[in-house]
Amino acid sequence: MAIPLGYIFRETRGNLRWNVTLFAATIVAVWVSLTLFGSSLLIRQGVEQATGRWQGGIEFIVFMNADASEAQHAAIRGALDENPEIGGYDYVDQQGAFNEFITEFADRPELIENVTPEILPPSYRVKPTVGDADVIEALAAQFDTRPGVRQVTLPVEVIRTLQQNSQKVSVFVLVIAIVVLLAALMLIANTIRTAIFARRQDIEVMKLVGASNWYVRLPFMVEGTIQGLIGGALAIPMLFLMNNLMAGFVQEDYLELLRSLVVDSAVVWNTSLLVTGIGAAVGVLGSLFAVGRFLDV
Repeated sequence: MAIPLGYIFRETRGNLRWNVTLFAATIVAVWVSLTLFGSSLLIRQGVEQATGRWQGGIEFIVFMNADASEAQHAAIRGALDENPEIGGYDYVDQQGAFNEFITEFADRPELIENVTPEILPPSYRVKPTVGDADVIEALAAQFDTRPGVRQVTLPVEVIRTLQQNSQKVSVFVLVIAIVVLLAALMLIANTIRTAIFARRQDIEVMKLVGASNWYVRLPFMVEGTIQGLIGGALAIPMLFLMNNLMAGFVQEDYLELLRSLVVDSAVVWNTSLLVTGIGAAVGVLGSLFAVGRFLDV
């Protein structure tokens, strides 16, 4: 039996009128759960992106004494070249360090006036081939006590803490999202069940005159799908808002390492489409559960 689209839309609209409060509550539950779920995905992708950038970026800096000899520089360069876990390095001489100082403190002319290139240490900006914080720390320790080395600085503690905390936050948010998503699924099933109960006599008549199960079932499935899609659509602006807030938060200089956690708009769009699809799937599953269990009249 062909199922007219007009019948589906008419029956779905009638079902929604019976359950306005439950319909709204279900949408809110789906909205919240999918926002949390999408946020956990963005956190995971941000951490992976940041780790990838750290692997190809400056992981630690070897500062030399301003009066380090050429032999001491040669020893450092030799050690860097021979180490297979170091992918490369950039040398910044004293003039380069002075140029960076001017850029960094452009708004503090009184500091620039008292600094000359001769007093600033040259440095090697080292790029390891690995992204593991413990390995990077061990690599940096190899240069800390070499002759001519003034100091070795590395963001390894920040990286390690960021990786650990980001994973914990991501898992925590994901668990909450799953719990709320299950609650949303039960709400959808309850909404559909209420609609079936309210129209049980009409359903019984339709089945008595030969209507197939799919003829009766489809409007309720469309109702559940609409609830999931609306909840997913509402989650999209929330994901963009959260990503933009993160982007604004990490603009401070001391939070430079966190900037890699901000993903671009394409990633947010892909995540948004995914959570919207999940919302629709939850709606379909919830309605199928309710219809399959309570359609026998």
